Amino acid sequence: MTDFKEVARSRAADASPPPAVQKRDSFTATDSPCVAVCSTLFDDICRGCGRTAMEVSNWVFMDEAERQAVWTRILAQGYPRRNNK
Repeated sequence: MTDFKEVARSRAADASPPPAVQKRDSFTATDSPCVAVCSTLFDDICRGCGRTAMEVSNWVFMDEAERQAVWTRILAQGYPRRNNK
């Protein structure tokens, strides 16, 4: 009888990640600042990440420069934060 979990582990160990994943070893500032504490339905600025509702909804369409500008602003304002302090 085949142990499928063992086969999956073996294949995962042998497979190398795609180049995009290999190149990206750590967090980058253009990753989403979302911390899963969304309040954009009730607030102009999200209490978790500090982005406006428009920035949240358009994040995937922004280019790197636009994302970096948002990151610069929200970090200067003390975001992102999980505990709403």
